[in-house]
Amino acid sequence: MELVLTLAPCPPVARRAATTMPAMATNEATDGELICRAGDGDRHAFEVLYRRYSRPVFGLALRRLGDRGRAEDAVQETFASVWRAARSYRPERGPGGPWLYAVARNAIIDRTRARSEPAVEAPEQESHELGPDDRAEASWTAWRVHRALEELSHNERSVIELAYWGGLSQSEVADYLGIPLGTVKTRTRAALARLADILEGELE
Repeated sequence: MELVLTLAPCPPVARRAATTMPAMATNEATDGELICRAGDGDRHAFEVLYRRYSRPVFGLALRRLGDRGRAEDAVQETFASVWRAARSYRPERGPGGPWLYAVARNAIIDRTRARSEPAVEAPEQESHELGPDDRAEASWTAWRVHRALEELSHNERSVIELAYWGGLSQSEVADYLGIPLGTVKTRTRAALARLADILEGELE
């Protein structure tokens, strides 16, 4: 699959000074490091990220959309969005792979909606936006869950991050990690049980 991706330049006002990593160091960098460097305007880091993920994202889009052309469009939209939104990525909230898959999932959903008929304008409704207290509580809960995730094994943490942050199904997690579906299910059950024990322990 050969895709040509055209990127707009980083906004000059918001852009931080970018330094170029040696090619070898960039190729060996983690996904999160590459996203951060892409946010700094490092096109080489972005290209490495694209090479790592364009085919898996295409496979995910093709399975969900069922059309090669629309799947390719979703890949283009995914990486254009990654380039634009890389500065918003926060490593402390989770690794780069699930974040990128979440961007891909949104692009795929957008392609699905583009095929649908325009929705009738809905009547005005009461806003359900969270207030300051609710936002604070949600942030506190997210922080506790993220901290609890750090206590899981790497294998258990990977399946949880891909499923809940990346939005992948268990079959897609199995395809991405190259492990049997039964192993994904076992690790997920064990990870959720371990998380529940950790979070309950914090409340005692």
